[in-house]
Amino acid sequence: MSDLHLGLAGVGRIGVMHARNVVTTPGVGRLTVADVDTVRARSVADELGVEAAVDVDALLASGIDGLIVATGTAQHPELIRAGVEAGIPVFSEKPVAPDVALSLPVLDFIAAHDGVVRIGHQRRYDAGYLEAKRAHSTGELGWLHAIRAVTCDVTPPPVLFLATSGGLFRDCSVHDFDVIRWITGREVVEVYARGSNNGDPEIGAVGDVDTALAVCTLDDGTLAVVTASRYNGAGHDVRLELQGSAGSLLVGLDERSALRSAEPGVTFPTGTPHTTFAERFADAYRAEIAAFADLVRGIDGELCRPEDAVAASRVADAAQESLASGTPVRV
Repeated sequence: MSDLHLGLAGVGRIGVMHARNVVTTPGVGRLTVADVDTVRARSVADELGVEAAVDVDALLASGIDGLIVATGTAQHPELIRAGVEAGIPVFSEKPVAPDVALSLPVLDFIAAHDGVVRIGHQRRYDAGYLEAKRAHSTGELGWLHAIRAVTCDVTPPPVLFLATSGGLFRDCSVHDFDVIRWITGREVVEVYARGSNNGDPEIGAVGDVDTALAVCTLDDGTLAVVTASRYNGAGHDVRLELQGSAGSLLVGLDERSALRSAEPGVTFPTGTPHTTFAERFADAYRAEIAAFADLVRGIDGELCRPEDAVAASRVADAAQESLASGTPVRV
C-alpha cells in the first residue's frame, strides 16, 4: 500500500504529536482523526489539513488501513478490540489497560482474533537505546554487572492526572522496565522500592510520590536500579547505564544532558537541556509512527508487542506494591 489511510483516536497532547508525525510519514496519504471532543477533533483536522470523523465508529467505517490509539488509558482496551475486530493493525499508546488484570482479557482477545497490535514504548526507536541493545547483543560489554536507569521530569504533571495515573512507577518507570527487558532479554524477578515526597504535598495526598527508586533483580542475578522524579529542575533527564565486565555504555549522555560536571575545567555538556519527553524523544516518536506504517504494510520491526508491554507493567505493579508495603516483591 503506497498511500495508506491511517486513523487516530484521541487528539490530546500526545495524539496531536502523533498526528503531526503521521502527516509527514512517507507513504501515508490520508489521516482521519476522532475524539470525544468533536470540536477539538475538527480544529486539529483543519490545522493539519486532514479529515475528522464524528466518532470512533465513523472513524473505523471510513476505510482506514490502521488505527492509532492516543486516548486516555481507560479507553485503550475497547479501542484495541474495535481495531482488531475491524481486521486492521492497531498501535496504542501504553499501557494496554489501566492494570495487568484488565490487560489479560485484551491479550486473550488479540490472540483469539489473530490481531496485529503494538504498544507505544518509543525508546525502542531512540538511537541511543538501539545502540545499547546492539552493543549488549554482540557481547562488546561482556556480562552485565549493573544497570542504572533514570527518568526525571522537570516539573510534575497536574495533580488531577497523578490521582489517576497509577503511580510514578506505572506512569514513568514502566518505560525503563520495558527497555531493561528488551535490551537484556531477561526477566525481572524481584523488586524492592522506596519513595519520597519533598515537593507538592498534594502529590502525596492523592497517593503518589514525587521521587522513587527501585532495585530490580533479573533472572540471571543482574542488578538494575531504576530511579524517577517529578522535580528535576536541571532538565528532562532520561539515561540508561550498562556496566559490563568488558565495557560500559551510557544512553542519554550528549551535549543536551541535564547535568554538569563538578570537576575543574570540564565544560561538557554545553547545550541546552531538553525540557519535555516529547522534545527528548522527538526523533524516536517519528520513527515509531514510520514503523507502524511499515507494520500496516506487513513489515515488522521493534515495536513493542502487547505481551511485552504487559510484562513491563507487571514489574511496575510489583514496584508499586513494594512501595506501599516496604518489602521486596516477587514479580
